[in-house]
Amino acid sequence: MRCRTKFGHDEEATVLDELDSAIVRHLQEDARQTNRDIARKVGIAPSTCLERIRLLRERGVIRGYHADIDLPSLNRGVRALVTAQVRPLSRAVIDSFQRSIAELPEVLSVYVTAGSDDFLIEVTTPDIDALHAFLTDRLALRREIVGFRTSIVFRHLRKTTLEPLP
Repeated sequence: MRCRTKFGHDEEATVLDELDSAIVRHLQEDARQTNRDIARKVGIAPSTCLERIRLLRERGVIRGYHADIDLPSLNRGVRALVTAQVRPLSRAVIDSFQRSIAELPEVLSVYVTAGSDDFLIEVTTPDIDALHAFLTDRLALRREIVGFRTSIVFRHLRKTTLEPLP
């Protein structure tokens, strides 16, 4: 199956069978569990499970294994979502802005979006003063930004286990 991305590129859509979906679900629940444990839970031989996981990595379904870290433990007690508009709106400006913003230590995620805003940037800082400094000293001075808005996040809930959609 092929699908078209936002920028018109064709990508091969990855379709998971029930067994691959079950393996992925168990890895999302706890990526540190052993291959033998996952194999037992999904009802296959450990060698089959290991091969399935290897193929899932090769196909790009499994992109890595990550620790979920408490942000305040890293002195990142304030979280904000910043929407930004850039001009001129060209692939070169979009790509350059995305790369440079993603390198800033306060930035967790950068999304290229459609609609009135061109970017959604997830930012974490130690406190409100540091957030203000980020906005005025890092974002407001960039010449390609023509406007931005900030929303402070009071609470954040994220799903850690995703199922394939029909």
